[in-house]
Amino acid sequence: MSFRKERDALGPVQVPDEVYYGASTQRAVENFPISGLTIPLPIIHAMAMIKKHAAHVNHRLGLLPVSIKDPILAAAREIQAGSWDDQFPVDVFQTGSGTSTNMNVNEVIAGRANELLTGKRGGKSPVHPNDHVNLGQSSNDVFPTALHIATVLGLRGHVIPSLVLLHECLLKKSEEFREVVKIGRTHVQDAVPVTLGQEFSGYARQVQLGVQRVQAVQKHLSELPLGGTAVGTGVGAHPLFAGEVIDRIVEETGHAFLEAENHFEAQAARDAAVEASGALRTLAVSLSKIAHDLRWLASGPRSGLGEIMLPSLQPGSSIMPGKVNPVIPEAVIQVCAQVQAGDLAVVLAGQGGTLELNVMMPLLGHSLLHSIHILGNAARLFAVKCVEGIVADRKICAANVERSLALATYLVPSLGYDRAAALAREAYERGETVREAALRSGTHSQEELKEILDEGILRSLFQ
Repeated sequence: MSFRKERDALGPVQVPDEVYYGASTQRAVENFPISGLTIPLPIIHAMAMIKKHAAHVNHRLGLLPVSIKDPILAAAREIQAGSWDDQFPVDVFQTGSGTSTNMNVNEVIAGRANELLTGKRGGKSPVHPNDHVNLGQSSNDVFPTALHIATVLGLRGHVIPSLVLLHECLLKKSEEFREVVKIGRTHVQDAVPVTLGQEFSGYARQVQLGVQRVQAVQKHLSELPLGGTAVGTGVGAHPLFAGEVIDRIVEETGHAFLEAENHFEAQAARDAAVEASGALRTLAVSLSKIAHDLRWLASGPRSGLGEIMLPSLQPGSSIMPGKVNPVIPEAVIQVCAQVQAGDLAVVLAGQGGTLELNVMMPLLGHSLLHSIHILGNAARLFAVKCVEGIVADRKICAANVERSLALATYLVPSLGYDRAAALAREAYERGETVREAALRSGTHSQEELKEILDEGILRSLFQ
């Protein structure tokens, strides 16, 4: 491998010839060989968007000549398009402000812009990573701005569409199973009957509320810290800079971003990101509950509940022939566990600020964007590979209702609670159904039981 010499404030650094970045990035690569995890690409791409619009605005404000602006724009667009995703190697566990990542983006843009102008990759001339690409900015306002943009775009473009699809699938199943009567269960014990459609309508509502929660957090994420520069005072930035850059971001994304009402809050605290993670955590709890329920309802196929059948996707055992496992619900449950664990990291990172700056932003950004990525994927797979293919076993549902001792509940109006409870106990001890016990004991006739148990159950469910 051949190297070129780059310099920063600490002196010369040997940088591989094939990379676009410079000394600051190379130092970070050498200083933080911790996890092999890098900053999520949506944050990198959002930073490139910021740099692109910053160059436009700085040129309009007379601060950047067109000869510098144009190659910056070209390089930033390439980064946004994913052309140089391999040029961002800095570990997540780095300086807490994300300065290494901000400089990584600055240097790649400058290095590529210089190549476009001179044919020589890297360097600081004629385009300088700090003086030109970072003009009017600081890592302290750019990183959280990129975090907010990437989060909003991820929620809007990935998580919400996946949830909407899952909601639609669950709602369709609730209608398909509307007349499938089955036994309800509380405390994992038999309860009075419900319909399978009612159960699925509850799942659909959980997801619908999850969508609403995710939509709600976008309001606070829409406030961008850009313009605060180092500590929130805006030192080094033109007074019109932030507003005009954000206007251009709004035009490109179609989302109503705006400049933070208070830059000191916007840089010192990461509460909006913590709120967003909390919405994802709640959603993960919902999806985990649904996935667990589907596993139970499909358990068996002969020794469990067996009230529904999930799509068979792959063999479930390396030793037991014919075994098929609920693999998609299990994958979803694992994703939900990871999202909840990631939320704890976001919470701890959110309180990791002292005075004017949060210094755990790379960890926060990694955890939040990772949750967005995996939860959106899991919700879509849950819909397409599981929920859409669920089939009800109507015979088992009906048989479970008939066998359940909870049917004694419907005899309480005619017998009273104590006599109905005794009848249920007798049925249990004798291995009878409630209907059989009532007929044997002579408390009700066949016709009366048909009215109470069969028609009464239907009235309670469909009236």
